[in-house]
Amino acid sequence: MSLLEVRGLQVAYGGIRAVKGVDFEVGEGELVSLIGANGAGKSSTLRALSGLLAAGGRVTYAGEVLADRPAFARARAGLVMVPEGRGVFPALSVDENLSVGAYSRGAAGDAAVERDRERVFGLFPRLAERRRQAGGTLSGGEQQMLAIGRALMSRPKLLLLDEPSMGLAPLVVQTIFSVIRTIHAEGVAVLLVEQNARAALELASRAYVMDSGNITLSGAAGELLHDPRVKAAYLGET
Repeated sequence: MSLLEVRGLQVAYGGIRAVKGVDFEVGEGELVSLIGANGAGKSSTLRALSGLLAAGGRVTYAGEVLADRPAFARARAGLVMVPEGRGVFPALSVDENLSVGAYSRGAAGDAAVERDRERVFGLFPRLAERRRQAGGTLSGGEQQMLAIGRALMSRPKLLLLDEPSMGLAPLVVQTIFSVIRTIHAEGVAVLLVEQNARAALELASRAYVMDSGNITLSGAAGELLHDPRVKAAYLGET
């Protein structure tokens, strides 16, 4: 069963069409990757799905057509994005950033919220060590952990991840992808936009390849990993 169904999605910046009528879907509890080069339209697609960009086409989430639902309403319904660039609140502490993620669920201090906070600290022990530290003073990797942790505090049904490994050291990337795997194993659906095509395809069950605003290939991630066209264009292999 599809949790997210996208038909004819279009995004334009002025006269420039960044996304040109794409179709794709994400099933309940499925991990799907969207790969492609810089400027392919991947981030614009996620921003449109989360309600941060105006878009044409039809997006159905959990059986409901989203139409003009604002970003905050989509997040409250469980459609939650971790943006490229992390977007943590620099003046707020780690704890406070996590509390912001749970804002729509009720007052801070709620027992369920505090259990989820401890769950985030279990996934990212480094955040527990820095829970009183301002978000803006964290390293890039720690900020990425915090951005994912903040999203988890809202209890997403579908997590949109935009370039979670960008600019991170290899060991931190391993940690981030390990946590994504754990989140997915716990039943959260994930739509992963990632330039590290190999890692994205190894994580996902299915994948879509985006080029110049269009979906050009789709299929089982394992099959795309060995597709000569994907190997040549995105994996540096011939």
